[in-house]
Amino acid sequence: MPDELEEEFDIAMMDIYHRAKKEAKYNGTRYLQMLHEHRGLITAQILLHDSNVSTGYTALWERKRLDLTVEALILQKKWNPLFSDDERKIARERLESYGYKFKDI
Repeated sequence: MPDELEEEFDIAMMDIYHRAKKEAKYNGTRYLQMLHEHRGLITAQILLHDSNVSTGYTALWERKRLDLTVEALILQKKWNPLFSDDERKIARERLESYGYKFKDI
């Protein structure tokens, strides 16, 4: 059974789906399907450990909205207990390689 932080992360993952749809005009249907199937934490780990970025990541990069990616979300300090140092490193390196400008992460 997920703990409270994992449930909050589920909500945050759904929030970036809605924000991407509204703010970036990107409808991540596969991402939404993954959230329903695996919930937020497992979805984030699947996407993070894939050797290639997702089509959603690429679409958000094209729209200059990497701030709406799973990678940007997991780097927020609040979620540190959910991810390993290696996972945060993958997220940071992926964002850096696509020119993401870090603000307060």
